Amino acid sequence: MGEEREVLKESILVGGEAMEKAPKIKGVATGIEGLDELFFTNEIRDGKVKRVPLGGIPSYSIFNITGVSDTGKSLMVEQYAVKRASSGEKVIFVTVESPAHFVIGGIQARAYAMGVDFEEINDNIILIDAASYSALRDNLPTLFNTLAYAIKTYRARHTVVDSITGLFEAREMMARTVVRQVFNFLKKWYQTAIFVSQKRSGHEELTAEAAGGYAVGHIVDGTMVLAKVLVDSQYKARLYGKPVGEVVRLFRIDGCRLAGHDTRTRFFEITPEGLVKIGKALGEK
Repeated sequence: MGEEREVLKESILVGGEAMEKAPKIKGVATGIEGLDELFFTNEIRDGKVKRVPLGGIPSYSIFNITGVSDTGKSLMVEQYAVKRASSGEKVIFVTVESPAHFVIGGIQARAYAMGVDFEEINDNIILIDAASYSALRDNLPTLFNTLAYAIKTYRARHTVVDSITGLFEAREMMARTVVRQVFNFLKKWYQTAIFVSQKRSGHEELTAEAAGGYAVGHIVDGTMVLAKVLVDSQYKARLYGKPVGEVVRLFRIDGCRLAGHDTRTRFFEITPEGLVKIGKALGEK
């Protein structure tokens, strides 16, 4: 009792003031066939609401890609990095699982599969090797200082973290705190970003849950869920239109705060060249 309670008046903004600071949202092409057309905005024209294709994920959004192992998560972010780099933009790639000199080989392979001359874009991809330097994984201030330096030095507009799970490995009780801090940091720097998040094998295939529970999905702007399902019954054979014994890969966008999006579960494939493609919705002919 009697304590003076601080009021942070600077935190209070009316809508018009907030809109003055709000960046214009546009589509950011991902380099992933079949994905960019799944996002849209709504406009009012002649008194009617009209859906307008966005042509990519919303700029300044932070997306999470989650799935069990071998579902194509890293392939997707590598394709994204190649696409943005080939557009002349700088991409920060925080590699948490594998050392940078191994990761760059995968990105090179993705570039060649996409028909991009890697020699022309490799200096547009800036790797931060958190896999080799535990100080980056275990100390968020050190990671943020390093990220800030890289973003300012290279004027980067895009960040990939593969994987965000590696930043709270063996301390999943801290998952929400870690993800929230990384999310807020990247928002401060106006990054369009994608996190890779690992699913535990016991999680339901098409939920947005990941290691650390729903911490990632509740904080980020949207989640893309990847799954692979063994067709082991006649019911699944009829559902997916595939024979018993095949593995079916599925994709779904689980929410997006900054734009409208297709909500259907879709087939996707990993081509022999190692590229991810999003296909038709289940039941679509």
